[in-house]
Amino acid sequence: MALQGLKVLEIAGLAPVPYCGLVLADFGADVVRIDRWPTGGSLSADVLARGKRSLALDLKKPEGVQTLLRLAEKADVLIEPFRPGVMERLGLGPDNGYYAQRAGHDINYIAVAGVLSLLGRRGENPLFPGNLLGDFAGGGMLCALGILLAVIERYKSGKGQVVDAAMVDGASYLSTFIHNHRHTGIWGNARGSNVLDSGAPFYETYRTKDGKYVAVGAIESQFYHNLIKGLELDKDESLPHQFDTAQWPTLKQTFTERFLSRTRDEWTRVFDGLDACVTPVLELPELMQHQHNKDRALLEENEAEGGRWEPRPAPRLSRTPAYSVRAKASPAAGQHTQAVLREYGFESDDIARLLASGAVGEETQSGFHAQTLWRSILFLRNSK
Repeated sequence: MALQGLKVLEIAGLAPVPYCGLVLADFGADVVRIDRWPTGGSLSADVLARGKRSLALDLKKPEGVQTLLRLAEKADVLIEPFRPGVMERLGLGPDNGYYAQRAGHDINYIAVAGVLSLLGRRGENPLFPGNLLGDFAGGGMLCALGILLAVIERYKSGKGQVVDAAMVDGASYLSTFIHNHRHTGIWGNARGSNVLDSGAPFYETYRTKDGKYVAVGAIESQFYHNLIKGLELDKDESLPHQFDTAQWPTLKQTFTERFLSRTRDEWTRVFDGLDACVTPVLELPELMQHQHNKDRALLEENEAEGGRWEPRPAPRLSRTPAYSVRAKASPAAGQHTQAVLREYGFESDDIARLLASGAVGEETQSGFHAQTLWRSILFLRNSK
């Protein structure tokens, strides 16, 4: 496994932190999730916990804090989701930024990053893409990238460092292409009037006769030519030029009416024979019915999670691939408390004392409850 031997402590949180830990665990890192103890009555299932182990810890007790610090001495990475000030009180971590003290969610992060203002249709409210951009792409995934960059650098310097994975920063960085196209015409006009944001009729989704949808991405001339051919509009001499922006509304209306004349699957068969960048908009239950997704084995059935279908880890490495998700169960909170403590050098007497004090615990019910935050920090220890 590519990350075998990398020891990671993940303090339980929402979305970005567990996703970052999931990525690292999928590729071989030993990820121990630090769950809250006692768990109380407000547990919510962590659906991003597969392949991790769990140690339950009460960070409100001095013994719990000392246990975390002792664990961190032997771990390579510590990922945390707290508001600024929490890790400082524990003796770890810098935080800054005007909004650093305030709670937020994905929609808030991408709003402050300027990304939300770019998404949506002309004359309508900005449209947010679930919580993919801030929490997962700009947060968890870039946090994982930061960890790997710091690990690689540590081999040269022998030193650890703080990786500040603020989700506003990450969402902004993901929008570099848009920022750099503000004056090229690709993405310089108002929301919903550019080539890639639903302004162009050849980069759009269209409803079909059966109430389903197709996605059209025929930007380049050769693909646009095949789009027109597939729609049987190639004989229509009155059709506006592809990049006559003043005629885009008219062209979009023409495409709308044409796509409504057949079902999604009928259009799929038409364009499977043409290189026009036209694809069906698949819903989650039908993903594995599509030939491409079958060929790629896009999803795997996780037998340890009741047969739930989950995406395979990506990217796929040829020599050191990620773990299969087929038998990767999510741990119960504190399921591995004693085993992890032993591995990290705690003696039996120490473990018994911590259990008796309530600083650590074990739980049979899976899940946790934690608060989402504006930023995440991880700590990479110095090499020995």
